[in-house]
Amino acid sequence: EIIFLRKLGLLLLKFLLLLLIQKMELIMNNKIIGDDGEKRAAEYLKNEGYQILFKNWRLYGGEIDIIAFKDDVLVFVEVKTMPNSTIDMLERVLNMEKRKRIIKMSKRFIQNKRQYSNSIVRYDVIIIDMKGFPPVYHIENAFSESV
Repeated sequence: EIIFLRKLGLLLLKFLLLLLIQKMELIMNNKIIGDDGEKRAAEYLKNEGYQILFKNWRLYGGEIDIIAFKDDVLVFVEVKTMPNSTIDMLERVLNMEKRKRIIKMSKRFIQNKRQYSNSIVRYDVIIIDMKGFPPVYHIENAFSESV
């Protein structure tokens, strides 16, 4: 009976380890896909005449994928790489809470980088590889501070 319980325990442990490994692989795969999407979005913006100020700007409480500047407009860009998604999924992922967090982080950025305090601010979204859209789809003024 004790031997049986030990074997069962080992089997359960192996199973849990396999699940953990699968989860880690999925996280790493999503990170690679996301990083590639952010790289493509930054290249797109450069080709459109934007100056890329920061990528993955972090401060306690959040991150902004890309901060760009063009024609006296400071642009905070959220990049979503969604190869197997629909516009409905994008709306769920970019919900009110996420938009408020981006706006909060943009204000913190301006507090830290005073040289941009007189700039016009805009919030854009760039979608990468979503079905039914161009490979890189730029939505200017995707949301505003009055969310």
